[in-house]
Amino acid sequence: MKQALAITCILLLAGCVPPAEQAADTKETDMSSEADIARRLARFAPTELSADLSGVPEGEREVLRELIAAGRLMDEIFLRQVHVGNPELRAGLADSSETMQTYFDVSVGPWDRLDEMEPFMGNLDHPPGAGYYPIDLTKEEFETWLETHPEDREAFTGLFSVVQRKGEGLIAVPYSEAYREWLEPAAAHLRRAADLTSNDSLATFLSSRADAFSSDDYYKSDVDWMDLDSPVEVTIGPYETYEDGLFGYKAAFEAFVTVNVPEESAALDRYKSHLPWLESNLPISDKYKNERGTDSPIRVVDEVFVGGDSKAGVQTLAFNLPNDEKVREEKGSKKVMLRNVLRAKFEKILVPIAERVLAKDQIDDVSFDAFFMESLQHELSHGLGPGKITVDGRETEVRLELKELYSTLEEAKADVMGVYNILALAIKGEMPAKVRDTLEATYVAGLFRSARFGVHEAHGQGVVSQFNYLLEKGALEVDGEGRFRAVSDKFPQGIENLLNEMLMLQARGDYAATSAFLAEYGHPSPELLKAIDRLVDVPVDIRPIYPTADELTG
Repeated sequence: MKQALAITCILLLAGCVPPAEQAADTKETDMSSEADIARRLARFAPTELSADLSGVPEGEREVLRELIAAGRLMDEIFLRQVHVGNPELRAGLADSSETMQTYFDVSVGPWDRLDEMEPFMGNLDHPPGAGYYPIDLTKEEFETWLETHPEDREAFTGLFSVVQRKGEGLIAVPYSEAYREWLEPAAAHLRRAADLTSNDSLATFLSSRADAFSSDDYYKSDVDWMDLDSPVEVTIGPYETYEDGLFGYKAAFEAFVTVNVPEESAALDRYKSHLPWLESNLPISDKYKNERGTDSPIRVVDEVFVGGDSKAGVQTLAFNLPNDEKVREEKGSKKVMLRNVLRAKFEKILVPIAERVLAKDQIDDVSFDAFFMESLQHELSHGLGPGKITVDGRETEVRLELKELYSTLEEAKADVMGVYNILALAIKGEMPAKVRDTLEATYVAGLFRSARFGVHEAHGQGVVSQFNYLLEKGALEVDGEGRFRAVSDKFPQGIENLLNEMLMLQARGDYAATSAFLAEYGHPSPELLKAIDRLVDVPVDIRPIYPTADELTG
C-alpha cells in the first residue's frame, strides 16, 4: 500500500492528473517479487574499479575528496531530473529489501533501463519528458505554446532549464534556481578543491564551473575544461540530453572523478592531428562538412567515482565533450577514455558474447586493442560531421532539428564513423595492423553488447539499424548455426554507404527521413533476437564498486 500511496502523492504534488483519473492511474499493484528483482540485478556484474593513484601527488588527495563530495550531489539532482517524485519513491523503499533498494539506485528510479523503461515496481509509466517537463505535457501542447509565445522559445528549448506549469500557462525555470539546494553546496566543494590544488588549470576550471552553477552560463567553464591538464581529471555539470525523451533538449547533471594515465594519453595524442583529414575524408559533399577547432585532447584515465547521469544503468566507457557547438568550433572537443571500465567490460562481457554469437572462425579475432580503438574513434567521431546546419535558410543545429531522434542517430553515426575512420587510417598506415585485422569481429561483437541494452527502445534502434543495413548489403551474414559473420570483401563498402546515409540525414536536419530510416531498419530480426537469447547467462553490464573512493573518503 505504501507504494501506491507514494505514487498518488507524487501525482497530486505535480498537479497534473485530474482527481477523477488519479484512482485509475495509481491503483495499487504488487511490487516485483524478490526473485524477479534479483534476476534483474544479476544482469549487472559487481565490479571493483580500482584507480592507479601513483601519478597523483599526495596534496591532491584532498582535492579528490572534495570532488567526490560534489559528484555525490549530482546524484541528487539527476534523481529529480529522471522524475520529480523519485525522492518520495526512494524513501518509500526504506523497509524494502537491499536488493530492491540497490536496483532502484542502479536504475535511478522504478523503471528498468534494460527493459524499455518499463516499471519494475508500481505501475507509473515513465514520463517521456522525465523530470524536465510537467508529467502530462504533450509535444503538441509544448509546440503550440511556443507558436503563440515565440519569445519563450530560447528559454524553453535551452539546455539548462526545466519547464513547469504556472496557473494556466508554462514557464521556464533555470537550473540554478530549480536545483539550487544541491548546486550551491556542490559549488562550495569545487571552490575548496580549487583552493587546495597546486594545478593552475584545474583551479581555473573548478572556479569557473562553480560560477556556472549559479549563472547557467557554461561557456567559459567548458573552454577551461578543454584546457585542463592535471593529474586529477574531473568532468562535472549538465551535459547529455538522452534522458529527455520528449524533445532531447535538456541536459542531465553528471560527474566523472578520474585520475590521468599520462603515458597512455600521450601515446594516443597523435590521433587528434588526423581530425582535419578525417573530416575531409567523410563520404559526403564538402558543403556539408564542418570546420571545427582541432585542439582536441585525448585523455586516458582511471575512474575513481561517477555520479548523476553517468551512474544510471549502463556504464559509460568513454565520452566526448563538451556538446556546445560554439566551443567545438573554437576549441574542438576532449575525448576521455575510461581505462579501468573498458578493461572490465572487455573481459566480463565482450569476450563471452563473442564466444556465443560470432562465427566460430572469427571468435579469436576479437581483441582488446580493437575494442579500445573503436571506443576512441567513436568518441572522436562525435566531433566530426554536421553540427551547425542550414535548413530552409535558417541557421540551426542537427540536435534541434532531429529532436528526440538526435541521440539515437548520433550514437549510431559515431559507431559507424569510428569503424570507417579506422579503415581509412589503416589504409594510410596510421593504424596498427592488429587493430585492422581484428576490427570487423570486434565491431560485430560490440553491436551485440550494445543491443542487449534494449533493442526496442530509442537508442537500441540505432544499433539494430546497423545490423539490418549491413545484412541487407551483404556486409554481414548469418550462418547455419545462427552465428554472425563479417563478410570482409563487402564490409568496408557497407560501412561507407551506411555512414553516408546517416550523415546526410543529419546534414539536412531531416526529422521525417530520420524517422523513416529508423522505422525501416530499426526492428530486430528473428535471427538477431535468437542470438541475443543465447546470451542470457552473460552480464549485460557492470555494476561498479569504487574502493579507491571509499579509501579516500573513509
